[in-house]
Amino acid sequence: MFVVTLLSNPARPALEPALVESLRNAWGGGEARWLNPGVAAEFDLAAVPDNRWQVWDEMQALGIDLAVQPSDGRRKRMLLADMDSTMIEQECIDELADMAGFGPQVAAITARAMNGELAFEPALRERVALLKGLPETVIDRVLAERITFTPGGRELIATMKAHGGYSVLVSGGFTAFTESVAAHLGFDEHRANRLLAQGGILTGTVAEPVLGRQAKIDALAQVSARLGIAESDVIAVGDGANDLGMLHRAGAGVALHAKPIVAAECDLRINHGDLTALLYLQGYPASAFV
Repeated sequence: MFVVTLLSNPARPALEPALVESLRNAWGGGEARWLNPGVAAEFDLAAVPDNRWQVWDEMQALGIDLAVQPSDGRRKRMLLADMDSTMIEQECIDELADMAGFGPQVAAITARAMNGELAFEPALRERVALLKGLPETVIDRVLAERITFTPGGRELIATMKAHGGYSVLVSGGFTAFTESVAAHLGFDEHRANRLLAQGGILTGTVAEPVLGRQAKIDALAQVSARLGIAESDVIAVGDGANDLGMLHRAGAGVALHAKPIVAAECDLRINHGDLTALLYLQGYPASAFV
């Protein structure tokens, strides 16, 4: 059996009962279950429809996300999440570079790396080199003045935790940011790269080895093994090319507001909803959110 989930942005509910019923009837689905009126609904289905992606395109034009996944085992026991442009709405290195006067130059490199046009590790070293000479205190300024959290993050983590889940923040960014973000959102642990400094001044280097695509896969394997759970019990979320490894390997890999190259390789694509979409995909109704 499969389950179809229809989602819209909670800030702008756009899911009409008539639309849900029309699709349910067209696909021969079971009775619709509303997880949040106007925001999220689901119904069961015996097989994946041949016109799935055609309908997905039609729904996107209406501001609706559509997901079809196996119904068995969709409630996960671990969350593995990217940080930049996923749990937070910014790219931390771009914000640091902007304060150093290299904002557009670094943002262009970041965009190419996240689109898979550049190898992540050398691209990170190139960007970090431009931060040389910045005072370490700039990190606290960026955290205080520029970082905003993607809506739904705290609800996602708290709700999964209330049902025995474990959460890991794994980033190609920096521990100076993941430590703060993880604490604010309630993650159980975090992994990231370490910016190096001397005398309170950034050296323009990062501790080796650089945490990139493979390190995220390793985190998935290592933490799930330590917890004694299967990798199929993990839901992963990210937006960039360096997230693809963990998105493919996790039981559920969610491309959240992702780069086109990433979304194209993922069956679960959220372009309109926020992080609570990951709860709806697991079958949690809004009434169960913590």
